Amino acid sequence: MKKIGMIGGLSWVSTVEYYRRVNEIMQAIEGGVTSARIVLESVNRQEYVEAVIDRQDEVSACRQIENAARALQAAGADFIVITCNDVHRFVPAIEPLLDIPFLHIAQVTAEAIKAKDLRKVAILGVRKTMEEDFYPEIFTRNGLQTIRPNEDEKRDIHDSIYDELVHNRFLDTTRARYQKIIRDLAARGADCVALACTEIPLLLAPEESPLPAFSTTELHCRAAVALALDRAEPDGSP
Repeated sequence: MKKIGMIGGLSWVSTVEYYRRVNEIMQAIEGGVTSARIVLESVNRQEYVEAVIDRQDEVSACRQIENAARALQAAGADFIVITCNDVHRFVPAIEPLLDIPFLHIAQVTAEAIKAKDLRKVAILGVRKTMEEDFYPEIFTRNGLQTIRPNEDEKRDIHDSIYDELVHNRFLDTTRARYQKIIRDLAARGADCVALACTEIPLLLAPEESPLPAFSTTELHCRAAVALALDRAEPDGSP
C-alpha cells in the first residue's frame, strides 16, 4: 500500500472529512480493520488567509504549500493530496520541484463527469476556484465546458464558505440558496455541477442538488485510495 501525503488545515473541517472517507473506503475494499497509510501536514489556515486575502501575496501562499509538500516528501509519502480545491492552482509551480506527484482534484473530477456523458459544468467554490483557470483548463482538455456563476452568485457562495462552512456551520437557509443558484445555472445551460470546495458537500449532498452534482471531496478520496492500492477504480462504498 502506498503512503498518502495529505496537505490539510485548509480548512480543518474538510481535512477531517478526507481522513474519515479515505479510511472508510480503504476498509470497505480491504476488509477487517484496514487503515490507509497517511502522513498529514496541516497548514495554518490563518497564515494562509493572511497571505492570500490580507496581503494578496500569492508567492507567500504558494511557498506555504510548497513547504508542506516538501515535508510530506521527506516523510515518505508516495503522492500528495491537497484537501482544498483552490490551492490546486499552485500545483503546476510546485510539482516540478518534487520527486513525487500530486493527485489533482480537477482531473479526478473531470474524469468522473466525462464518464457520465455530461459536458456543461457549473463550478461552485471560493472566488479563486470560480474565477481562475486551473479548473477550466483541465475541463477543456477533457472535452468539458465550464459555466461560471455570475457576480452575485460568486459573492454569495464565497462568503458562505468563509463565514460559515470553514467554521463547521451548515445552515438550512444557505443550503436553500445554493439550490436556487444551481437552478439558475441550469437555466443558463449547465447540465451538472462540480461542488468544487471541499466543504460544500458537507452542506449540500449531491442528491440534494437540482442538477447532477459531483462531490470533489468524495471523488478525490476515492481516487486517493485507488492510487494507494494501485487499482484503476476503487470499489468501496460510495
